[in-house]
Amino acid sequence: MAYVITQACCNDVSCVEVCPVNCIHPTPDEAPFATTEMLYIDPETCIDCGACVDECPVDAIFADNEITPEQEPYLEINAAYYERYPIGPDWPELRSRKKIPADLGTLRVAIVGSGPAACYAAQELVSHSSVRVDMFDRLPTPYGLVRAGVAPDHQSTKGVGDVFRSAIGHKNTQCWFNVEVGTHITHDELLAHHHAVIYAVGASSDRHLGVPGEDLPGSHAATEFVAWYNGHPDYADRKFDLSGERAVIIGNGNVALDVARALVMNPDELARTDMAEHAVEALRNSNIEEVVVIGRRGPAQAAYTNPELLALGQLEGIDVIVDPNEIQLDAASQAILDDPEVEPRIALKMRQVEGYAQNTPNPGNKRIVLRYLASPVEIAGEGKVESITLERNELVESDGRLDARPTGETETLTTGLVLRSIGYRGTPVDGLPFDEKKGVIPNESGKVIEPDTGDAVSGVYTAGWIKRGPSGVIGTNKQCSAETVAQLVDDFIAGRLAEPVADREKLDTLIAERRPEYVDYKGWQAIDKQERARGKASGRSRLKFVSIEEMLAASRPEA
Repeated sequence: MAYVITQACCNDVSCVEVCPVNCIHPTPDEAPFATTEMLYIDPETCIDCGACVDECPVDAIFADNEITPEQEPYLEINAAYYERYPIGPDWPELRSRKKIPADLGTLRVAIVGSGPAACYAAQELVSHSSVRVDMFDRLPTPYGLVRAGVAPDHQSTKGVGDVFRSAIGHKNTQCWFNVEVGTHITHDELLAHHHAVIYAVGASSDRHLGVPGEDLPGSHAATEFVAWYNGHPDYADRKFDLSGERAVIIGNGNVALDVARALVMNPDELARTDMAEHAVEALRNSNIEEVVVIGRRGPAQAAYTNPELLALGQLEGIDVIVDPNEIQLDAASQAILDDPEVEPRIALKMRQVEGYAQNTPNPGNKRIVLRYLASPVEIAGEGKVESITLERNELVESDGRLDARPTGETETLTTGLVLRSIGYRGTPVDGLPFDEKKGVIPNESGKVIEPDTGDAVSGVYTAGWIKRGPSGVIGTNKQCSAETVAQLVDDFIAGRLAEPVADREKLDTLIAERRPEYVDYKGWQAIDKQERARGKASGRSRLKFVSIEEMLAASRPEA
């Protein structure tokens, strides 16, 4: 018997660290880790110890004799990785953590943000007994996109929050939620109270299509739709026109597939998740029967991962449709598939799409239509979205990679809802340098630098999407944050960080005066407890509060 990693894998690599025979790869020190969709267990090396199962934060690992029929493809997926990357004696071991000498005293660090990168950074920092962390978030609730971005039907993925609880609830961590840096406390004041500040603020904006009609009512960013159905307080009152029979999503990453599923899944299934109640009710009254997902390149270049693509075909009452002619048109992708040296994940994507192209639609089923080699050129309508015009692309080689080139051939689809899902984008942080082109804070391995000179900005660091751009999955942030913390710790040990001029007691006083409505860890626990209780009463995992006022009231139940 061997263990198998399945769809819910978040790349946290906690399993890698406990494996006694080094059979889980890629590790963070290996080149494929930067692009891997998930981690893989070598069935030939696994000794069936089960250590990885106990450590996995999202319950993604199962014994091969216990997997469900839906999980069976992961037997091949795990084994295929090692056909391409055989285990050898030269595979690197994980790097060890540097210790802080006791005579240096207490290292005080502020973390701005409370999403995955922030929580992993806090977890790494408080593993040193001499570190004190202050974590800030403008919302009363922590966890960022784990709470407001992960698809509601991926409840196991949200289990990583249990790992984060150990970081934000640690005795050396102080939480300052409902406190906005730049409004209630300044960047300079943070530096005055800490040796260093880590900005892990994510990428809260979205990219635009740049086509006529993009601003018509009925055209939205997919990020808004995701935040709406996840109950983010900034988006809970948004309205989306679900009266038409077709929705169009531009982009074919994992977020696009999340949105497509939400639009066509049985609302009774969604009602058992933590999807916001207003979204469940809106989807109950939806007329949408078909969701068309548009990618500008071919299926081999699609941004979604194999686990997400595989899951589409397992949805009850929903057909996944691919036009066989579009597969034939994508000759370049076919050449990739025929290459014996091709990455297993790319070959699997192609095989899955080819399988969907052979599907016969079932009368009465809703549909997710995967389209390739097309780009939007116009969104049109009288006062609202009524149609979208697409232009056919062809793949051409450019600088060693395949890219899309327009052919001039167009078609128009009728639709009342267009959602662009072409990527998140970071926004500038007051007082810090910013790379407008990349949408990130310029940095070297997490240490913020002045782009003109390359000089380090003393005491300022960054982690997560605002550091590297919106790439990877939840667990990718663990290594990203560990790299940043390693830089910070090195600087502290080397004496490169200025001593704080104000102590923690003064910070407590300052925030209490500026923002008496702050929420600490105890307050978040109160919110969490009540949301879980509300959900349990209606057979759900959680029923979220969706307004700041509700959250604040719940954080002080004794008031």
